[in-house]
Amino acid sequence: MTTNQQQHQQRVAVVTGGSRGIGRAAARRLAEDGLAVVVNYARDAAAAEETVAAITGAGGRAVAVPADVAEEKEAAALFDRAETEFGGVDVVVNAAGRMTLSTVADLDLAALDAMHRTNIRGTFVIAQQAARRLRAGGSLVVFSTSVVGTQFPTYAAYAASKGAVEAMTLILARELRGRDVTVNAVAPGPTATDMFLSGKTPEQIDRLAKTPPLERLGTPDDIAAVVAFLASPAGHWVNGQVLRANGGMV
Repeated sequence: MTTNQQQHQQRVAVVTGGSRGIGRAAARRLAEDGLAVVVNYARDAAAAEETVAAITGAGGRAVAVPADVAEEKEAAALFDRAETEFGGVDVVVNAAGRMTLSTVADLDLAALDAMHRTNIRGTFVIAQQAARRLRAGGSLVVFSTSVVGTQFPTYAAYAASKGAVEAMTLILARELRGRDVTVNAVAPGPTATDMFLSGKTPEQIDRLAKTPPLERLGTPDDIAAVVAFLASPAGHWVNGQVLRANGGMV
């Protein structure tokens, strides 16, 4: 098989926030499923290259590409690189995100603006590129949070930003009628990532781990498996949905 034939036949994924956590797990899982992967990162090039090395070391194809998801020109360049490197885009996973926890009364509004810029504007910018570029049979997976439902204190601003993601999910799915492209959101519960664990005491982590009936934290691989299903032909009848991957929390 020639390189051009390989590029034409292999499905291609763009994973934002692919340098660590859920994004890294999703990138690796999609590569295991046979996709070429563009691993996007904002700042940590070394971590992104570790993700790429894990994929290529297992025989997959991947490249790391920097971009601020909230900057439309950088996002467009990210997708341009995917098309140049691998021939097109079939799956987009927007795992880039930011979380700052505080009561409403005490939240620094600069932190609010930064979080909403990444979580709302960034999701919208990536969704816009995905809507324009995904090939037939493709999938966009964006990220919400189960806290939209659980309503834990100190999560108001973060949950509000993710509520906006949920609001756009079904609308975009309907806007893409006739394209054979799905749009879904995954809403993880407590998941053992650096972002989740940062700033929490062992007691807080233990309490949150016991909240789901399965009595443990989720893992990035748990969430990546849900992403991989939604991105696969097997999950293509699921469209416009929010999947709460949280071990049985409300």
